[in-house]
Order: sequence, then C-alpha cells, then structure tokens
Amino acid sequence: MSHHTRALNDEEVLNEMKKMVAFINQEAIEKAREIKVKADEEFNIEKAKLVRQESNNIEATYQRKIKQAEIQKKITQSNVINKSRLKLLQARQQYLEEVFNETVSQLIKVPQDNVKYRDILKNLILQGLYQLMDEQVKVIVKKSDVDLANNAIQAASQNYKETTKRDIIVEIDKENNLPDDSAGGVILTSHFGRIRINNTLEERLVLAQEELLPEIRVLLFGHSPNRKHFH
Repeated sequence: MSHHTRALNDEEVLNEMKKMVAFINQEAIEKAREIKVKADEEFNIEKAKLVRQESNNIEATYQRKIKQAEIQKKITQSNVINKSRLKLLQARQQYLEEVFNETVSQLIKVPQDNVKYRDILKNLILQGLYQLMDEQVKVIVKKSDVDLANNAIQAASQNYKETTKRDIIVEIDKENNLPDDSAGGVILTSHFGRIRINNTLEERLVLAQEELLPEIRVLLFGHSPNRKHFH
C-alpha cells in the first residue's frame, strides 16, 4: 500500500515539474516576444532616425550642389559678358584708330589750297606768339612752305603788334626744318630754342582727337547705356 502511494507522489512531482517547466517556458516565450517587440520598436525608431538624417544629408547636398551650380552659372555668364564687352571695346578702339588714321591721311590735302593754307599758317603762328609772349621768335616749317610761311609771319606779326601794342621779331629758322613727310604747320621757338610750341598739323590733329573723342564716340556708337544723363 505504501509503495503504491509513493509512486503517485513521484507522478505528482513529475506533473508539478512539467507545470513549472511549461510556466517557465511560457514566461520565456512571452519575455522573448516582449524583447522582440521592444527591439523592433527601437530598430524602427533608429531606422527612421537614420533615414531622416540621411534624407537631410541628401537634401543638404542637393541644395549645396544647386547653389554651386547657380554660382558657377553666374560666373560663366559674367565671364561671357566680360569677354563680349572686351571684344566690343577692342572692335570699337580698332574702328576709332582706322577713322583717325584715315583723318591723318587727309592732312596732306590741307596745304594743296595755298590761300587757305596760308591763313592756317598765320593763325597757327599767331596762336604761338600769344602763348610765348616773347620779343624774338623763330618759326620752323617745311622747306616747301617757306614762301607761304614768310607771308603768314608778316600777317601774324602785324596782328600781334596791333593787339598787344608790343614789338616782336619773327623769323624763319633757317637751320631747322620740319621733315619732308610732315603734313605741315609750324613749330615756334624762343630763348634759343629752349621754349617750343608745337603747332604742326599732326599735333593739332592729335589735340583735336583727344578733345572731340567723346563726341566722336557718340557719333559712331551712340550714347552709352550706362550713362543716365547726357550733357
């Protein structure tokens, strides 16, 4: 009887152990599920954070590249505009030089009219006399202009005396001449050549070009769009 009772106890113990194992197993399964759920949540949170961070990085890179592209575009446009302006200025300068060269070539026609050229010489000499305001002046001219220049000197000297009420001696410089290829005009000297007034036709043309350059530019190319006011 006692042996039978002990066998039951062993079975009960075994059942209790099974129950405990099942309980522990169930608890472990639930704990594992809980850990998995929590791990999944943390993974999703971390994943979302990484995705958001990467998206922000991509957006920042994209915006930076857009800005770089815009800056490069502006630099390229500026370079193109500057090159175009430079080419335009070079073309204009070349055209101006051609105009001035053509004008220089026309100077040789000035002395062909003796009457007009004599008056030009007279006025060039007279202007030089007023600038020098000296008692003795020498006039340098081309060899071919000596006769006309003597005539012009007499007229200029008379005019100068009448205007200033001062005597003056004006003579052709026999030791010096303007080059044969010069267009003409005169150079006046005083104080033994130390003071010189260059009134050659070439020099007068250069002065006229400098003075009239703004007007010539407007005539040839129109008003500059950068200037708002014109005088």
